[in-house]
Amino acid sequence: MVANEGGTPPAVEVSAPALLATPCIFASPHSGRRYPPELLRMSRLDRHALRQSEDSYVDLLFDAAPAHGAPLLRALFPRAWVDVNRSRDELDQRMFADPLPTSADTRSNRVRAGLGVIPRIVADGQDIYSRKLKFFEARRRLADCYDPYHLALARLIADARSRFGCAVVIDCHSMPSAGGAPFREGERAIDIVLGDRFGASCAPGVAAAVEQALAASGYLVSRNAPYAGGHVASAYGRPAEGVHVLQIEINRGLYLDEKRIARTDGFERLRRDLRKLVAELARLSPAALRPAQAAE
Repeated sequence: MVANEGGTPPAVEVSAPALLATPCIFASPHSGRRYPPELLRMSRLDRHALRQSEDSYVDLLFDAAPAHGAPLLRALFPRAWVDVNRSRDELDQRMFADPLPTSADTRSNRVRAGLGVIPRIVADGQDIYSRKLKFFEARRRLADCYDPYHLALARLIADARSRFGCAVVIDCHSMPSAGGAPFREGERAIDIVLGDRFGASCAPGVAAAVEQALAASGYLVSRNAPYAGGHVASAYGRPAEGVHVLQIEINRGLYLDEKRIARTDGFERLRRDLRKLVAELARLSPAALRPAQAAE
């Protein structure tokens, strides 16, 4: 656990391996299930409706990471409260009764869509709040949740680079089954989308290894469409510096009853296959992923 200052409940959890044996770091930013009473009081939606934005149980799908020598970082708070896969400044003025700081990025596409760092809506488009917020409320959330998550991620990356000369962040997400709809009529639905920001956030070998492992288990994999990677991939992915980030989006239809937000019989099969993927990634050679000058 990573505790906040002042004795407040921890916002994030790091499940560390007994021995760090791989530069891989598995991160689940959107699977938090601890809904703050404050959110439930101020929301016009009930808990079930708020959970529509959750990447439900993704942290459990990757819980084998520590057994293979890799840490697993998970946010414990829900995405509807704070979205750590956004820039800290992506704030929506429409949500606030008072002016935002001039540093706020109020015009990003994600903010315009209502999906900033403090989301205005849930995944199905419903407004979350019954009133406008004050900026001090957002500032407190960012300090309590956003900052601890990114501090933990930065520390894990630094640890991996110190030990192996590189770091590989597997940013774990799920997507609505509608997001995996085939691009053309008659084609099979997409099971998993890999996002490397079109090659900018990780070395080609990382994405190729993941795609090959998933395809061997029978999954249909797409690259960068419809999801190319979010803030974590763009902010941390620096292959030339030995830091690689690959976003994985899993079709919820593989493991979840999306209406009830309940695991289906497919959950355990998917979990077994992802354990094989974790084991495969743990065998990646750090030498091929270090900065060029360090590898020579």
